[in-house]
Amino acid sequence: MENKASLKEIAQVFCKLGCIGFGGPAAHIAMMQKEVVTQKKWLTQQHFLDLVGATNLIPGPNSTEMAIHIGYEKKGWKGLLVAGLGFILPAVAITGCLAWLYKQYGQLPQMQPFIYGIKPAIIAIILGAIKPLAQKSFKNATLWAMGVLVAIGALLNISEILLLFTAGFGAMIFHYFKSKQELHSVLPLGIVPWLTTIGITSGQAHLFWIFLKVGSILYGSGYVLFAFLDTELVATGLLTRQELLDAIAVGQFTPGPVFSSVTFIGYQIEGFQGAVIATFAIFIPSFVFVALLSPLVKKMRNSKNLAAFLDAVNGASVAIIVAVCIQMGQETLTDWKTVTIALISLYVAFRHPKINSAFLVLGGSLLGYALSIL
Repeated sequence: MENKASLKEIAQVFCKLGCIGFGGPAAHIAMMQKEVVTQKKWLTQQHFLDLVGATNLIPGPNSTEMAIHIGYEKKGWKGLLVAGLGFILPAVAITGCLAWLYKQYGQLPQMQPFIYGIKPAIIAIILGAIKPLAQKSFKNATLWAMGVLVAIGALLNISEILLLFTAGFGAMIFHYFKSKQELHSVLPLGIVPWLTTIGITSGQAHLFWIFLKVGSILYGSGYVLFAFLDTELVATGLLTRQELLDAIAVGQFTPGPVFSSVTFIGYQIEGFQGAVIATFAIFIPSFVFVALLSPLVKKMRNSKNLAAFLDAVNGASVAIIVAVCIQMGQETLTDWKTVTIALISLYVAFRHPKINSAFLVLGGSLLGYALSIL
């Protein structure tokens, strides 16, 4: 049974997540799971998983698209806009302020002592939320085996979208031969948006097209985004490599979607207008994709063959999140201090599963600051 939600409640939840959502897409999705499934019961575990799987099949920032999906499921078009903007705008506002400070003073404020403790806490948040998702995803031995293979593939840096579609179509074929039913055709999930020019300066138009293209075709993590922008902006002289590296830093120590880093980049290139144009261009495809895809998710669940596809994609998505968590652990847990923060956070996350993620983020941040000055 799914509880109802008002637009005000949707705005409150996603604005809060936009303010405390450190750690990237895996962490954001874990926080959303706790908020909308465990605490508010807006969605069932299965429905939430279906949306995670569907989100992984389309380009763009996954956690932002999850927010948009949830808003659309609860309140249609109004919910879509409220949830999406609620999640995006806090990060964009923070990033915009940092972009202005950077332009004025040529450097970023020192945030590393706080980030030092946030990262281990984020791992605990992800693991705490992934447990019920894994229990729901891996319904049988076949899905467990597939999940292990996908996790290994992700750790070996095989393309996430290749892993997802391979798992999905493999499950469909297995289900077909197992049930000996006619294999239904798969509805196309990739949608190429119609792009139109807008009346702005040539430099701003070029910036708009770059970020619209990124938002329309990019799969993968924020690091894939930065590799793409290195080619599009640094190689062409629009941005220095130092500015790009600083944009990456902004993406790491601000909450909300990593894609909000483009606000910082746009400001460096074209000032305030550039920040607005870059932000609008990279996020607008996500709203379009989700609006077109969301009605298909329930239809997929109602078809036996497509449900097998969706189950496999859901399991693969969970396996990829586990792989991301392992990689984060390798990068983050480098000394006794970070291990201590992680263990304390894990104890709290598993012992008190209903605790708000904001307290874990705040606790990790303060503990990290305290230990870093020892």
